Amino acid sequence: MPGPNTMAVIWIAAIVVFLIVEGVTVGLTSIWFACGALAALAMELLHLSIWTQLAVFLIVSAAAIWFTRPLVKRHNAKRAATNADRVLGQTGLTVSCIDNLEETGLVHVDGKDWSARSASGETVEAGTEVTVLRIEGVKLIVEPVRSGPDQRKEN
Repeated sequence: MPGPNTMAVIWIAAIVVFLIVEGVTVGLTSIWFACGALAALAMELLHLSIWTQLAVFLIVSAAAIWFTRPLVKRHNAKRAATNADRVLGQTGLTVSCIDNLEETGLVHVDGKDWSARSASGETVEAGTEVTVLRIEGVKLIVEPVRSGPDQRKEN
């Protein structure tokens, strides 16, 4: 059986460890458990049983995750815009054939050559004008520019 102050020392050590882990990681990963350990320490200071302390630790940690995780996810979802975003919606010219199955294809957009994939999965021949729909990783997802009655250029 642990001594009279052993559990207090264990809970304080747990808080310190959780906070150190939180400090060295990029996102929120262990702050909830530090809160749970703090609540368990309070139970120890009230001289409640170790089982009560463990239950409080688990309940407070789970509640902290449950109530704050959606806020953290929403906050972390905000991404900083990069200069790459400016090619979205622009048109470019395929430098080499885009073939999703072969994982090949280059598009020249905004003065640079980009790896590209077809949004529909269709093969796009070199020299085809394409529109950039989105960026996935380092690849542009494009679709050929369709010229129809409404899209003809007027001279």
